[in-house]
Amino acid sequence: MRLASMNRAKKSQAKKNQGEQNRTRSYIRSPNERQEKAPLILARLKVLFKRESIPYRVISHEAVYTASELAESIHVPGRKVVKVVIVKSFNEDVMAVLPSHRQIDLKRFAEVTGKRKVTLEDEETMSKRFPDCEAGAMPPFGGFYGLPVYCDASLAHEPVIFFAAGTHRVVIEMRYQDYIHIVLPSVNHFVLEPLKKVSGF
Repeated sequence: MRLASMNRAKKSQAKKNQGEQNRTRSYIRSPNERQEKAPLILARLKVLFKRESIPYRVISHEAVYTASELAESIHVPGRKVVKVVIVKSFNEDVMAVLPSHRQIDLKRFAEVTGKRKVTLEDEETMSKRFPDCEAGAMPPFGGFYGLPVYCDASLAHEPVIFFAAGTHRVVIEMRYQDYIHIVLPSVNHFVLEPLKKVSGF
């Protein structure tokens, strides 16, 4: 009788300890928890590249949060690093793809795309639009999200491009021509041109 009572007490204590461990786990965030979304889009990209027999390279790096920081982190010129800008025209979103060291010219973008009243999409809408990506780390593949893609023509000068793969810690390297082949974007000039130096200043 006493032995049975002791066994019940041990089981009760073990159950209590397990409950406490579960509660503890719910509050402890693993280092990779912030990246749980990222492998989803990365896996989709890998499937796409395999299906199309496209060579690519996945590069891991320290967390960075801007395209210019990304270029510096992986030691490549900013013109080779792609950044994604989501442009809103009335109730329609479109994806603009341009070099990280340039800014989008919304007026020119409206002209070359035929869009009207274009503005940059707000962050809240973008987080809903790209649920499998960390904020600001969406890859330049609008087809995954039902978005038409517009690519700035200046990227055509780069044999190889680099872009975020859904996380601030992973970048993909691939050939520009392969990217164009897969995505089939509309290619136009829509970035702000740098100011030219004037003699005497």
